[in-house]
This record gives sequence, structure tokens and C-alpha cells, in this order.
Amino acid sequence: MGWRPHFHEEATVSAAVWDPRQYLRHEGHRARPFVDLLARVPEPPATGRAPRVADLGCGPGNVTRLLAERWPAAHITGFDNSPQMLDRAAGLAGPTDGGGRLDFAHADAADWAPAPGTYDLILSNATLQWVPGHPDSFPAWISALAPGGTFAFQVPGNFDAPSHVLMRELSESDRWRDRLGGLLRHADAVLSPGAYLERLAGLGCEVDAWETTYQHLLPGEDPVLDWVKGTGLRPVLTALADDAEATEAFLAEYRELLRKAYPPTPGHGTVFPFRRVFAVARKGPGA
Repeated sequence: MGWRPHFHEEATVSAAVWDPRQYLRHEGHRARPFVDLLARVPEPPATGRAPRVADLGCGPGNVTRLLAERWPAAHITGFDNSPQMLDRAAGLAGPTDGGGRLDFAHADAADWAPAPGTYDLILSNATLQWVPGHPDSFPAWISALAPGGTFAFQVPGNFDAPSHVLMRELSESDRWRDRLGGLLRHADAVLSPGAYLERLAGLGCEVDAWETTYQHLLPGEDPVLDWVKGTGLRPVLTALADDAEATEAFLAEYRELLRKAYPPTPGHGTVFPFRRVFAVARKGPGA
């Protein structure tokens, strides 16, 4: 979602510019991991009040509204730091059918730390990979949960896939290193399911952690390039935004590499394997 990219320390830190329309071009495939995550999330604790739910990295709000469908009486807030994403999400804000409310607000997951006991459920969908050191925030986020509340998230685990390896290698090549070197996330952007489980269990949570590799069948010409234009390629597109010629040159090189790595299946589309890592942590009484 719209969160700051993972830059190396020597790189200039600046936020990627997000394009909600491009992101939503593969809305169905992108939403499926959130639906699978949501299926494993338990009911909020019984507190005698409407549940309070936070969606960290809500993007355009397309999956945040699914929370309102499941918990129509809840007060649900989607947080993001992308003005473009929040503008798109704003049209979904308002009262929900069950007497709850859906709203959106600006916040950055790198320093978001609500008061203890503020929320009954905190979710994050495909966002934390953009936040270096995000596991260090887990204690504060668990503290922000009411007793029996849940913290649940999923992150891409495909940084060693050709789509990302080729993107990084091209950015670090002689032609592009001066402009793009050190810009992109590396394999350490996320942890393994076991490492997340260990971190969260150490905070007194009951944890369910797993991984899934989806086999997305994408239609159209150069669909993998079209996919990453909405997510992983955003830092590159932002860095080259003032130079149309350079942007087209980079995309042309990257397009050819992707065509070899992901050849289409005649008459069926292009298979795009995509690994994702999930964790659902329920706060225990001693957390």
C-alpha cells in the first residue's frame, strides 16, 4: 500500500508516489490474500462497546470496506501516508449498515503508536514490507490492543522472485546505478513465518503464522510489468518521474527481462507465482 519505500541508509529517503488506478488494475488478485487473512481473524473481544478496528496501510480502501461488511457495527479507520490513496479511499467513508462507521486518516506505520487499549483489532495488508524494522513496532501495537484483541497482517515474501531480483539488478547496473542505486527493497524487507511467530509469541500472543504461494494467471500483454507498476516499481517510477525518456528506457529494458522470466502460456495468460507471509496474533492476558 501507500507507505514509504525501504531505502538503504546511503540513499535519499523520499516517499514513492502512488497511483490508485494502476494499483487497482489487479484488484481481485491483490485482495485475495487479505480475504484469506481475514478468514483466520477471530471475533473482537466482548467489551460492551462497538469494536474499534485499524487498517494500517489501507491504500484506496478497497479491502478496508470488507472489514465493514464483516463487522458492520464497528468503528473502522484506515490509515495511510499516501495522499493519492487517501483521496481515492475518501469516497468510501461514512456510516455503515450496522450503525458503525468507516473513516480514513493520514498516518505512517513507521511511527504509528496509538494509546494502550485503543483498538480491538489491528490489521495490515501488504504494507509492512515498506517499513524497515517493522517488527520493532510490534510491542507498541500489541499494547494498543484491548485484552483478547488481535493483530493480523500479510506481507509479500517474493523478494527473491525474478520480478524483484531483475528489478534490483537493473537498478544497480552501470547505466542506472547513479540514479537508482540503493533504492529498492531487498530480501530482508520481511521475516519468515517462523521469525514472526517467535517475535509475537514472545509478546504473550497466541500466534498463527503461515505462508502461501499464489499462482496468479494474468491476462494481457506484459502483465507482470503492469502488476509491479502498481507496487514494487513505484520507487523507480517516482525517482524517474521528471524524465520521461529515462522512464521509457528503464521500462523497455525491464520489460524484455520480464518477458524471458515469465513467458506467456499460449491462449491462457501469464503465470505469476507470488509468495506471501501471514500472521495472526491474539493478545493474551499476560501480554
